[in-house]
Amino acid sequence: MTNAQLRRFALKIFRAALEAADPVAAVLRHVRVVQDTLVVGKRRYRLRSFRNIYVVGAGKASAAMAQAVEKLLGRRITGGLINVKYGHTAPLRRIALNECGHPVPDEAGVSGARRIAAMVESAGKDDLVLCLISGGGSALLPSPAPPLTLDEKQQATRLLLACGANIHEINALRKHISTLKGGQLARLAQPATVISLLLSDVIGDDLDVIASGPTAPDASTFAAARAVLEKYGLLDKVPPAVREHIERGVAGEIAETPKAGDPVFQRVQNLVVGSNALAVEAAAAQARKLGLKPLILSTRIEGETREIARMHAAIAKEALLSGRPVRPPACLISGGETTVTLRGDGLGGRNQEFVLAAAIDLAGTEGIVVLSGGTDGTDGPTDAAGALADGATVARAEALGLRPQQYLARNDSYRFFEATGELLKTGPTRTNVMDVRLLLIGG
Repeated sequence: MTNAQLRRFALKIFRAALEAADPVAAVLRHVRVVQDTLVVGKRRYRLRSFRNIYVVGAGKASAAMAQAVEKLLGRRITGGLINVKYGHTAPLRRIALNECGHPVPDEAGVSGARRIAAMVESAGKDDLVLCLISGGGSALLPSPAPPLTLDEKQQATRLLLACGANIHEINALRKHISTLKGGQLARLAQPATVISLLLSDVIGDDLDVIASGPTAPDASTFAAARAVLEKYGLLDKVPPAVREHIERGVAGEIAETPKAGDPVFQRVQNLVVGSNALAVEAAAAQARKLGLKPLILSTRIEGETREIARMHAAIAKEALLSGRPVRPPACLISGGETTVTLRGDGLGGRNQEFVLAAAIDLAGTEGIVVLSGGTDGTDGPTDAAGALADGATVARAEALGLRPQQYLARNDSYRFFEATGELLKTGPTRTNVMDVRLLLIGG
């Protein structure tokens, strides 16, 4: 198989992964209405027992999830509001959308979060609060704990995003400088019934980590949040008000987030309706249809992006040369979410950096194509989902006067692939189940 053919196959396989992660289909697979009964997973609710049904939420895929809910419940919905990333909208009739900032929260997000909190707090014991949560929900539901300001929260978020902290560590801090995360939205909703539908963008699908778990028991603590700041040397770099707030929490002067067994969760159901595993399995099925032997390496890949890329490239080269661990033609597939430690002032994201690092290691190797893309259609602060490269990418770049290693050192993968014409652009996909990485080996 030629590199050109492998590139076409890679795009088809990635599209299949996106289709499997469709939020509307994900909701409808797990939720249905049978006469007067709402069936959510294995639980059943009599709709006539609810006086009001409110729909709230946050996330890049939440607008599409809301479309499924409107299809199911229609005029039964009393009202609703969902915070979504700019551009990640969908046509809705009964649920309002509020566009706001991601990955760094903005004032529009704070305003929407206040309105969502007020709606949830107004719910009574005969009301249902349906919460739609997807990846990006942490940044899209910003509600700084007084007396913290949005600016102080933004500074802390930027520091964590730049230092290479993983999503569990980032969210441990987010939950403890917020009034809605870490089960606190469920606390506000008491005594209403709460059903949360979650499209997971975190490894392990931990309920308290997906969008910082606004309706789930929180496994982290103020002490854990402080430990994250210490680990990355940020304790003296975050705004003083943030540090003081965490220290007061550690000392017991501020109430902890609700934990497992807390009465606030007695009338709460949390259900994961979609995850990275579905996207990866669909990619494997499509690869098989195209005549490639699929091998799923893992859906739990995390760690420093460029190191993970080198490991993937090494496996692909081993397969090409020896037929281990899979004989070509083949497709290596992995999912999860890596991290980038910013060392330069370039533009890019973890998927583009993955492809650049892999391309450098694959330089001069014929018959291997690499693609890495974010299922949400965006990678870091760019308009690309990721990138696509092969063993000739480095040579083509050098012919243009580019120095791949310098671009990697500056974390400038976007401008590199912009110059080579190998950016992967899908536009907003209205879903978000982490990343999908493909290495196609033609033999």
